[in-house]
Amino acid sequence: MAGHNKWSKVKRAKAVTDARRAKIFSGLSRDLTMAARAGGGDPDGNPRLRTLLSKAREANMPADNIDRAIKKGTGELPGVVFEELHYEGYGPGGVAFIVLVTTDNKQRTAQLVRSVFANHGGNLAQNGAVTFQFLHAGQFLIPAEQATEDRLMEVALEAGADDIITSEQGYEVRCNIHAFDKVAHALEKAGLKPASAEIAYLPTVTVPVTKLELARAIIVLHDALEAEEDVSAVFSNEEMDESISEAATSG
Repeated sequence: MAGHNKWSKVKRAKAVTDARRAKIFSGLSRDLTMAARAGGGDPDGNPRLRTLLSKAREANMPADNIDRAIKKGTGELPGVVFEELHYEGYGPGGVAFIVLVTTDNKQRTAQLVRSVFANHGGNLAQNGAVTFQFLHAGQFLIPAEQATEDRLMEVALEAGADDIITSEQGYEVRCNIHAFDKVAHALEKAGLKPASAEIAYLPTVTVPVTKLELARAIIVLHDALEAEEDVSAVFSNEEMDESISEAATSG
């Protein structure tokens, strides 16, 4: 979500961890397999795998599940072939959505995503219809208590970050997608633990949301998309303040 809502999204994700544990484990398994296939099974030489291992441990994913997922990626165990795709669409109020998926069946996943949009006041669009409203970049959210702005600038900018945005909750570090692994490693080495670390689609054009009913409809669409097993991430360009976001979530 845009604006303050990037932090709200983190809080919402943590709140539903228990309810969606099986889905989270399934998604992490796919991501671990893809990372190991692309960069090998050694986390020391594969920054993307190292980041995912950290997420898996934070989610209390069983070690056996992690090991199997990595071995499927390296070919030590048989497994289905996944591919990463993205879909674009519009939600209630004309809010733009980008949906990232990891799937072994493109036709099934396209139908599922289309159905979720249609059932929640939105519609699937052609690729390219909304991506111009987003910046594809690395994003790290660092809680305020972890570092001073000067310390974070010293670590992140030296590692190749492009920008650091300060808010009451903490710091948002942005970088080119090709610098993501280097910045992630620098933050890890400095003992800084992001609340969120991902290659994201960050909105450059936003849609103001001031009505509670619309805010709830957007969040319901988010939740419905994220509940689908093939969906790995959802990005959108609504702009709502913290009070609206919290009221819509608790509603």
